[in-house]
Amino acid sequence: MQILRGNILLFLSFLLFATNFSYAQEEGIEFTMNLSKEKLGLNERLRVDFTMNKDGDNFSPPAFNGFKVVMGPSQSISSSWINGKRSFSKTYTYILVPTARGEFNIEQATIEIDGQTYKTLPKKVEVTAAVDKPSDQKTVDDVADESLHLVAEVSKGNPYLNEAVTVVYKLYVSPNISVTNYRPLDNPTYNNFWSQDIPVTKHTAQNGTFEGKPYRFVVLKRVVLYPQKSGQLDIEPLSLEIFVDVPTNRRDFFGGRIYTQTSKTVSAGKRTLNVKALPEAGKPSNFSGAVGDFDFSVTTTKTQLNASESLQAKVEVSGKGNLKLFQLPEPVLPSALEVYDPEHDETIQTYSTGMEGKVSDNYTIVPAFRGKYPIPSVSFSYFNPDTGKYETLTSDEINIEVLEGPTGSTVNEDAPSANKQMVVPTGDQFQFIKLDANLTSMNETCFLGSRSFYLLVFLPLLLIPIAIFSFKKREAIASDVVGNRIKQANKLARKYLSTAKKELGNKEAFYVALEKGLHNYLKAKLHIETSEFSKEKITETLTAKQVEADDIQGFIALLTSCEMARYSPFSNVQMQNDYEKASDVISKLDKQL
Repeated sequence: MQILRGNILLFLSFLLFATNFSYAQEEGIEFTMNLSKEKLGLNERLRVDFTMNKDGDNFSPPAFNGFKVVMGPSQSISSSWINGKRSFSKTYTYILVPTARGEFNIEQATIEIDGQTYKTLPKKVEVTAAVDKPSDQKTVDDVADESLHLVAEVSKGNPYLNEAVTVVYKLYVSPNISVTNYRPLDNPTYNNFWSQDIPVTKHTAQNGTFEGKPYRFVVLKRVVLYPQKSGQLDIEPLSLEIFVDVPTNRRDFFGGRIYTQTSKTVSAGKRTLNVKALPEAGKPSNFSGAVGDFDFSVTTTKTQLNASESLQAKVEVSGKGNLKLFQLPEPVLPSALEVYDPEHDETIQTYSTGMEGKVSDNYTIVPAFRGKYPIPSVSFSYFNPDTGKYETLTSDEINIEVLEGPTGSTVNEDAPSANKQMVVPTGDQFQFIKLDANLTSMNETCFLGSRSFYLLVFLPLLLIPIAIFSFKKREAIASDVVGNRIKQANKLARKYLSTAKKELGNKEAFYVALEKGLHNYLKAKLHIETSEFSKEKITETLTAKQVEADDIQGFIALLTSCEMARYSPFSNVQMQNDYEKASDVISKLDKQL
């Protein structure tokens, strides 16, 4: 009885150990090498699979001494959820042919997962003389692996900060198979890049070559990237599941070849860009982050007008570059001219080479007095990546002449010296003193007790109630904290979010304008350059300014919404909510900054 009881306890202990070991293997990281066979003929092929249960970086295969790689590496990814638990598998596959007879070692492969380096166990393979009937004829999956290649072609691997980089994803297909359909498995998010998709309206097959062999290829996706940080930036891979028809060696009753359908997962692989920082040497003081090749102009709709009439002054930049990612310079106007907030206008098209078009700020100007007012020249600086130098363009001085209207008597002394403009009257400036005057005598009346005397005495008493009423009114307005906050929020929203409000209902244009408005607000308040706009930099700067964490998270959430809007459908209600959140966040940040 005691022996039976001991055996039962031993069995339960073993079962518990086996369960725990199985669970540890299931939860742990695994990186293994699998061979299709350990003994093969000289005329046969060997398939080697390196499989991991968690994605990693810097995969390094062995040297494959004694073998020649005829295909690979091809990637396949499998991810699924079963009973709330995620299952992931990624495999690198090589097809090898032996170069000589004998025993060979497939050495260790390495990969980095979560900062740790993992290695496979080496395995021995015996290569014998050629066999009469090779047992490893190409399978349907082998043919599909050899015939499908997804490639990410990058226009420039060493760009400057904010220089356009085009990524074109091409699917190369061998003439031996045909593609029936595909679906994306993993779309890159392009972190640290400002991205703009170029829609591919028609998938047209073209003839080309891949690794020296004839292939057909289809352009699946185009995207233009503007790097927002310098250094090593990774472009995440695009992964697709491709459904293909592969011909077999069998034929039907009428002699036609029989096709078998299969699906394969292909990946473009991760690409790394070495982004160069803009040079500090020769950087102009008014440089605002413009990178490209531009023209610059300042124009007015008229140069002669009457007082109280209006004219429009346009500050415009046109050309090719990061047109949406910098701020236009502001003209310095005479203080005697009333200037309204500018209306921003953009006419931009995105091509495979980057953004092209023009952006402008339109100022409405209303002169109050008669005279001549020069508008000083305005300078605009940008970095040209083709020449590797900064260039500065300067507009011509414009003279505005106000023909009719009141004559200004004083000049605003508080305005900057650049804004001080003398008003030049056009009428007679001097009058001669009359020597022969016709003088008449005045009746000498007593001022004390006169009507003017009593008016001056009692007028201050009448003004006291008016002053009290005015003081209480201002006190009530000042005590209305909520009302003042709403007014301030509306004022700031009109200033920085005016373009976004006009684009409500147009998803892409609204979120581009909203993102630019948020960036312009930070640039005005914190003097952050456009090239430094990253979520980490914004969080670090606002934290250093002792801004509340909830407000920082709200601002970052808005930027995230702007990024997600490029890939997800957003309703008009969501856009309206984001606009109201932006107004509220700007108001809270402005109060703390």
